[in-house]
Amino acid sequence: MKSIDVFLQKVFRLTLFVLLAFLFGGTLFAQDYDLVILNGRVMDPETMLDQVLNVGVKDGNIVIITSKKIEGKETIDASGLVVAPGFIDTHFHALDGLSMKMAARDGITSGMDLEIGATGVAAWYKAKEGAWPINYGTGVSHEGVRILVHDPEVDMPEWADCPGFLGKYRAEACEDGVCGWQDTESDAEHLNEILKIMDEGYQEGALGFCSTVGYMVKGVTTFEMYKCQELAAKYGRLSEAHVRFHANPSHPQGSLGTDEILANALSLNAPLIVAHNNEFGWWENEEKLQKARKQGYNVWSEYYPYEAASTSISSSFFEPELYKNVFGLVYEETMYDPVDDKFLTQEEFLKTRKEDPSRLMVIFSPDRKKWMPNFLRMPHMTAASDAIFSGRGIDSWDVPYEEYQGHPRTAGTRGTVLRLAREQGVPLMFTLSQLSYWSAKHLGDAGIEAMQKRGRMQEGMVADIVIFDAKNVTDNSTYKSGSQGLPTTGIPYVIVNGQMVVKENKFQKIWAGQPIRYEPTDKSRYVPITAEDWKKQHTITTITIDDGGAAGK
Repeated sequence: MKSIDVFLQKVFRLTLFVLLAFLFGGTLFAQDYDLVILNGRVMDPETMLDQVLNVGVKDGNIVIITSKKIEGKETIDASGLVVAPGFIDTHFHALDGLSMKMAARDGITSGMDLEIGATGVAAWYKAKEGAWPINYGTGVSHEGVRILVHDPEVDMPEWADCPGFLGKYRAEACEDGVCGWQDTESDAEHLNEILKIMDEGYQEGALGFCSTVGYMVKGVTTFEMYKCQELAAKYGRLSEAHVRFHANPSHPQGSLGTDEILANALSLNAPLIVAHNNEFGWWENEEKLQKARKQGYNVWSEYYPYEAASTSISSSFFEPELYKNVFGLVYEETMYDPVDDKFLTQEEFLKTRKEDPSRLMVIFSPDRKKWMPNFLRMPHMTAASDAIFSGRGIDSWDVPYEEYQGHPRTAGTRGTVLRLAREQGVPLMFTLSQLSYWSAKHLGDAGIEAMQKRGRMQEGMVADIVIFDAKNVTDNSTYKSGSQGLPTTGIPYVIVNGQMVVKENKFQKIWAGQPIRYEPTDKSRYVPITAEDWKKQHTITTITIDDGGAAGK
């Protein structure tokens, strides 16, 4: 009888436990969650989930999405707000404190520089450990490697990236009167040296080949471009390029630049991003990319939602011969100096460039305004900011937003996309795909495991989450000095790896960022190029022709 009583007691306790769990919707397990997000409109572009639900986060991951009541150590009431995958930027130069906190306020959870990239890849990743609020990644810098090879007089540090190249090393490379990185063609010896350095970067986990060939048209041959993409493809890595002839408004030569890298990618069956595809010829590029994707190729492009671009005043295409005679642009109508808050004449441009060769200029392209509704509706055309650094250094976290000088895209790209898409009647799920999912999807398909678990609101995914007011979210940054860094409003929470980097509209100094990279390897895939080896690989050595016996007749 005693054993029966014990058995009945166990059955009673189990039944009571199950009943209570059912009645209270799982709150018995409440403390298992580090963070819960309640009553938000949860949207997932991959599964098309769009429903008011609760989200539970544990150890940096989304562990439950449910209609049942849940509790946790921290709670966000997301009533009336959208709960979506954190925004992903594949064209991110905002590599200092002030710029990064602006990007975080704009909803960014992962920022990767896949256009300019870095040298010293392993050291670059090491420097970011425990120091970034958002996830970070880089590829091998084509121009950086060319500085190392063609301008050896430049004292390059252990690692370098966009702030160094634009702020110092480009100018130093030209001080002797020869801008080797942009103007010198590579012979076989130089090309092998370039490829060997790049190979080291891929072994160290670099995400891909990053080229600003549009700034190096004179120096980079098509053969060099192909071989650089080929080496990246040997590792299964992507290529991204600011293409040749980009921003030429006199005729759509930009398509020729895209044709070059797209033909290489298709022949190599390699992933490809076309950087800021928002100039003349974009429509032709998009048609080709769409047809290539239908055939199974992993290729796509980016845009940013502004009618003006920004780059260093020392860029070669600002030379009067190109700017006026080839591009057909008028300085005082298109070249804006955000530091002095005015448009420059040709004389003022030449004077400013001499005095401050690293200054960033804003260049207006009026046609973008009429193209913008198409960009907002283009499948697999992802929003990527080309966000530029402030020049204040990594420790500029406490510098006021108003002191940022540069292009407003650093602070407002996502706010602008969400506002314009809302005004244009673009479905929000489509916009979220442009801001997050499609980048994660393509990068994940390229074998980047960290991206296979991001860009989605699903159980088991990394808790990179943005919470925003879809009806009111908007950009506030403008081209005018003093307002270029004003943060986006309507994004009260940004969560990176389960931690609130933006909380109640305020940036938090929480170093939640994790590396986005490939697993390092010690296996090189570099093979030196020689004319003899090339002939052996690509020509026949013995010619045998079956003439059907005609020779003996």
